[in-house]
Amino acid sequence: MTTTDVVDPATEKVVATIELADEAATDAAIARAQRAFESWRAVTPGDRARLLRRFADAVDAELEQLARLEVRNAGHTIGNARWEAGNVRDVLHYSAGLPERLLGSQIPVAGGVDITFCEPLGVVGIIVPWNFPMPIAAWGFGPALAAGNTVVLKPAELTPLTAIRLGELAVEAGLPEHVFQVIPGKGSVVGARFVTHPAVRKVVFTGSTEVGKQIMAGCADQVKRVTLELGGKSANIVFADADIERAAATAPYGVFDNAGQDCCARSRILVQRSVFDRFLELLEPAVQGVVVGDPSDAATEMGPLISAAHRERVAGFLEPSTKVAFTGSRPEGPGFWFPPTVVLPSGPEDRVLTEEVFGPVVTVSPFEDEADALRLANDTEFGLSGSIWTSDVGRALRVARGVEAGNLSVNSHSSVRYWTPFGGFKQSGLGRELGPDAARAFTETKNVFLATE
Repeated sequence: MTTTDVVDPATEKVVATIELADEAATDAAIARAQRAFESWRAVTPGDRARLLRRFADAVDAELEQLARLEVRNAGHTIGNARWEAGNVRDVLHYSAGLPERLLGSQIPVAGGVDITFCEPLGVVGIIVPWNFPMPIAAWGFGPALAAGNTVVLKPAELTPLTAIRLGELAVEAGLPEHVFQVIPGKGSVVGARFVTHPAVRKVVFTGSTEVGKQIMAGCADQVKRVTLELGGKSANIVFADADIERAAATAPYGVFDNAGQDCCARSRILVQRSVFDRFLELLEPAVQGVVVGDPSDAATEMGPLISAAHRERVAGFLEPSTKVAFTGSRPEGPGFWFPPTVVLPSGPEDRVLTEEVFGPVVTVSPFEDEADALRLANDTEFGLSGSIWTSDVGRALRVARGVEAGNLSVNSHSSVRYWTPFGGFKQSGLGRELGPDAARAFTETKNVFLATE
């Protein structure tokens, strides 16, 4: 038996030891899901909706416990963790409205009637990362279950605790056995088997672009569907006509939330040259004001990194030649702490400017005009999210249309709303999650012609 220790990132103490599934256990879970599929797909849309609402209510009843488990599981601040547990509840309630809205079409044809149906795919394998264990899991399993599929979910090895509890709550809420299973394990074992097992008809993966490419290539062998949400290097574009005080005050929270371990982090701040110096003056106290500390304290705004290895990786981006403008604070003692850090890049090839750091490090660079801002914003292989700060509505729309990214906010850093689509351009991913069409991504369109002549 292979096990893994779950370590609290704020204390470095082991909080649980979890058994990891091997290939045989993975195959058994997939087989159970395949058997459960035939009866689950036959559940009427209204009854499937009722079961999902009961699942949402079960999550809501345990929201505080889930949040506090996530604080120990992933080092998230309690405020973030409460939002994340609430997001699972909300995604389930939203998904409960989808089974009865998977509408087909009646298409005018000669000689009869033509109709379409949205048919579930079968078994869906979901691979969840460690940075947002609860919500990212729900973005996959909520709509997948709503569409009539069964789900086998693999949480990250570092953060399996809340996913395991969600699987238990699904059964307690009345979902039929084996319709939703959570099996902790290594990506190279469980995740790889999702890719190669012929009964798994779709893989949903959130994680690095490198691994996403491997999954996509593996799924191609069986013409298996994939949804990929991968890396990001998002830009926060600040024009001179923006509310500079507000833009500077909010910028830290656009990148340092979850200690920068966020694919949507606005890790490149682009500021129009005429207000560049003023913006930096305002940004420094805002960064130094970010409260870094005990994630269980409601006043804390930023917690630790996920592990010692990841902290070492983030630190590797700050080379001796790196020009650090200023930093925030970090606690002393145990915990995988790293201070909020602002860098002035030395040139367009600087690693900290071009690669995803996935930590609390942000670059600030000047631009000349609208065209220059777009050139810099799009000078990356990624295209997941971003922000635009301006008081000119026309400019906001022009720049939003020009930035090559899937999710943009004007005078805001919000990227995710469960009722709107989410996904990336370029190497940030493939497909969309959330929103009114989320369940359709877990269906095949079947066309049926009825002859009347």
